Amino acid sequence: MSRIVCAMSGGVDSSVAAALLVQQGHEVIGITLRLWPEQQDGTESGCCGLSAVEDARRVASALGIRFHVKDEQALFEEQVVRPFVDEYGRGRTPNPCIRCNRYIKFASLLQFADQLGADALATGHYARIGFDDTRQRWTLARGAARVKDQTYALHTLTQDQLSRTIFPLGDMEGKEDVREMATSLGLRVASKRDSQDICFVPDNDYRKFLSAYAPDMNRPGEIIDETGVVKGEHSGITYYTRGQRKGIGAQGPVPRYVVDLDGPRNRVVIGPDSSLWSRLFGIEDMNWVSYAGPEECREPLTCKVRYNMTDKPCRLESHDGAMTGIFEEPQRAITPGQSAVFYAGDVVVGGGIVARNLPAEP
Repeated sequence: MSRIVCAMSGGVDSSVAAALLVQQGHEVIGITLRLWPEQQDGTESGCCGLSAVEDARRVASALGIRFHVKDEQALFEEQVVRPFVDEYGRGRTPNPCIRCNRYIKFASLLQFADQLGADALATGHYARIGFDDTRQRWTLARGAARVKDQTYALHTLTQDQLSRTIFPLGDMEGKEDVREMATSLGLRVASKRDSQDICFVPDNDYRKFLSAYAPDMNRPGEIIDETGVVKGEHSGITYYTRGQRKGIGAQGPVPRYVVDLDGPRNRVVIGPDSSLWSRLFGIEDMNWVSYAGPEECREPLTCKVRYNMTDKPCRLESHDGAMTGIFEEPQRAITPGQSAVFYAGDVVVGGGIVARNLPAEP
């Protein structure tokens, strides 16, 4: 029997993860991170508000396990919310959930596990962890429920974190199986809907959130075409995303899309759809997961540059320490600030942040 700390968000996935560990005979200790306060209108964040804490507490009581709440609101604002706002100010599109996994959830929870003398940390993610004897390296791979795969959001995990983490849902075939198990255990969260994409943004309306959190961020500026000719005026670059067509206010006879956001000069750049397609992109802050580096991975790779896209054939190149991803076929709207995650089959090779777009041909 092992002592395992289980992250509990109050949702069905983490609840069933804890239940599976209890069934396996482990000593399980539940913990919920308090990350963001209720909104002024009385609503609250989806996976870290008071109702989520109470849902998790009730599940822990039903399972007969100890339960703790750890307040990390100040750290969450410093490491996730403020960088989220800053990135939009730079004209980039961040993924706060990935940053939260990296700087808050796994770091904080593993620290808590150490304090309790626990052997491991468990979460309700749909992914699998293994160990490659040949490379002597921990590996991260897609879970059995491919449609629920969450490895894209886990690509920042380190070897030390992987060695001390368990994903009990990794071999579950689908969400319905998880809900059925929760129902059979009499857990009230069995039919609870999944939380919203960004837990601290009400109704997933990030533009409204940015306007309230940083009202001075949005300043009027120029809308220009790719040659630098002014075509109109925008009310703030945070209202625009790469690939957007509607609401630009500078259309002509040929459809124009947002093809770039120039944060330093507060400009929105528009152009034809053809300007959104590219094969090459720069990568920064690369984290090697199942492989130690580019020289170790010789298998054909695929890559996804958005959470909900299907990964496509791609290769990695390194020149003087700079990483470049090259898709076999052009992809639309590769967006700086989003994550690029590389796979060898189902195994996560590694991932980083899209830094810039490069010309369509190498």
